[in-house]
Parts: sequence; C-alpha cells; structure tokens
Amino acid sequence: MPSILIVGIIILVGFICGEILKRLGLPKVTGYILGGVLLNPGFFKLIPGDFIGHTDLITNISLSFITFSVGGTLLLSKIRKLGKVIFSITFFEAELAFLLVFIGFLFFTPLLTHFQDATMLSTFIPLSLLIACLASPTDPSASLAVVHEYKAKGDVSSTIMGVAAFDDVLGIINYSFAGVISTVLVTRQHFDMSSSTLKLFIMIGGAIILGILLGLLFNIFTDIFNKEKEGALIVLIFALLFFCFGSAKYLKFDELLATMSMGVVVVNFNQHSRKIFGMLERYTEEFIFVLFFTLSGMHLKFSVLPQAALLILLFFIFRTAGKFLGTYIGAVLSKASLEVRKYTAGGLIPQGGIVVGLALLIQQDAAFSHLGELIMSVVVGATIIHEFIGPITSKIALKKAKEI
Repeated sequence: MPSILIVGIIILVGFICGEILKRLGLPKVTGYILGGVLLNPGFFKLIPGDFIGHTDLITNISLSFITFSVGGTLLLSKIRKLGKVIFSITFFEAELAFLLVFIGFLFFTPLLTHFQDATMLSTFIPLSLLIACLASPTDPSASLAVVHEYKAKGDVSSTIMGVAAFDDVLGIINYSFAGVISTVLVTRQHFDMSSSTLKLFIMIGGAIILGILLGLLFNIFTDIFNKEKEGALIVLIFALLFFCFGSAKYLKFDELLATMSMGVVVVNFNQHSRKIFGMLERYTEEFIFVLFFTLSGMHLKFSVLPQAALLILLFFIFRTAGKFLGTYIGAVLSKASLEVRKYTAGGLIPQGGIVVGLALLIQQDAAFSHLGELIMSVVVGATIIHEFIGPITSKIALKKAKEI
C-alpha cells in the first residue's frame, strides 16, 4: 500500500473519531488516539506493520510544533501577573507526581514485569524514572475546553489554567534529567558525578542557547521578509522550527527544550507574536494533533497489554495522588484561598499532548529499546483514562468551587 494512501487513511480516521467523541462531550484528542488504536496493525491488518517503524520524521515534526506552542504560553507579563501561588502549586504538584510514580513503580515493576537479565540498576530504576517523568505534565487543552464550555470564572479556574500551562515545562525538564541518568544506568556506564553533571549542563544549556538564538533570528526574519503575509510567516516558522529541532538532535542537545525556548523568545520579543501563535492555532494545530495522536495510538503494542494493564492503573493512581497532595501543599505554602486548596487539583487530571511525545522519544532511543514498548503502552493507556476522567473531574471541581 502506498505510504501517501496510509497517511490519508490515518488523518481521515483520526479526524472522524475525534469529531464523534467531541459530540459525546469528550476531548477530541481521545478520539484521535482511539482512531489510532483501531488502525493499529495488531487490531486490524489494514495498515502494514512495518509502516509504524518509519514514522520518526512525522513524530519529530509534530513534537517541534507542540513544544514551540508550549513555549508560546510562557509570556513574561502573564507569569508576573500569576504570582507565587501558580509557581508554588506547579512545582509541588508536578514534582510530587513524579516522585510518587517513581517510588510506586520502583516497588511494583519487579513484581509485575518480566525482562531478560533484568537488574534493579539497569532495568527497574531507569524504567521507573522514565515513566515518572511522564507524570508531571497536564493537558491544558482539555482543562481549557471545560472552562470555556461552562464559562467558568474565578480563582480556581484561573489557577488551573496557569498551572496546566506551566507544568509541561517541568515535565520536559524532568524528562531531560531522567533521560541522562537512565542512559547511564541502562548502558552500564561508569557513573561519574562531574562528567554526568557536565553532560546534563551541556545538553540543557546548549538547547536553551540554541533556542534563544534561533528565536531571535526568526524575529529578525519576520521584520525583513513579508511579515504581513500569513503564508510567508508559516514557512518561516516551520523552516526555523525544524532547523532548531534538527540542529539540537545533531548536536545532542535536548530537542524539546530547544524548540520550547524558541517559542519563549518569539512570544515575548516578537511584535507579531499574537498573530503568529493565533495563526498556528487556526491553520495547523488540528492537522498536527490529528496526525500525531492517531499515530500514537498505532504505537500501542497489544502483546504487552497483559503486563501493562495493572501498570496503567497504578500510574493513574500514583499520579493523581501526587497531583492532589502537591496542589494542596503548594497552595498552603503560598497562602492561597481555601477554594484553590481544595478544588484546583480536580482540573489537573487531564493528560495528553506532550506526554505522548515524550514517550515516543523514549521509544525512538536505541538505549531504551527493551523498555520503549512497555512505556508507550502504559502512557497511551493512561492517556485514554485521563482524557475520559479528566474533563469530568474538572467540571466537578469548578462546580464545587461555585465558578460554574
């Protein structure tokens, strides 16, 4: 079957499934993923099995767009306005979700999984770290949909949206740290604190510098080349975005931090930033999301589902506990209102977007070839649960806060 026909089928099925679930009151992203599950070679034989192994380019293009958009939410004036409550809650809910999932998986994965020649250092600690770093992000689009649908207004809804926008950033940083440590453990390299710290500094620092430079270059280009034409702007965005992601990959910097940093520079220092991000949302966002999340569902491995099923449930439980506990601690320490302490966590359950992209990057990494399928299955399964339950908990939280 021609590849172009396969891509057409993927987009069409994903779009239709997204629209069906939207009419059922659920997030479109859940429909896209379910569409991918239906097209999964392990479910129907419509799509050749070897096609899935040749989708890295599409994944990387989608991730560069998604992380650039995440960076576009980090407007400095907005950050200053949100204040210490948002930062305190974001830090504690993201990091406690990471910590509880790590501890829980470190205890349960030796009992529930079977890997050849598995050891605690080379298998279970890296597996737990990599899955734990995927617990931090929240899907802001699902929370935003609920807030907009019910026209919610108040401290709780504002806090939910602020935290949901910023904990993706912590998720990417957690992923960077977990990736370096896990690589050292899996490849059985001699751990040297100074060299490992230097490697991490170069990977993260280099990514940020690269993103800043290309963001500034993009800002210069928009002032020189046809800045009033939306078509020209789209070409410039994607040209420099792909150049940024590809350069970071070539230089062994963190690709996601690089493209996110580029987004931060554009949103804060480009006089056309509102037009740029609004244009991307209107013209390219849905196409990217349909293609990316439908492909994500196609990566699900049914052969590992028996051992992944209980891990999916554990991931949901530990992550939810971390979100609720961390939100409460962060709200208390920042002296937030009682309503914010009690109800904000209910809006932080949805999960999708960047977390699926991080799981795909892990699966692409040759060092984690023996762990990638299990991690991907846990994340896709947990995302479906989070995207079903998340909008419901968001609505309940806002209703109890009397903001609906």
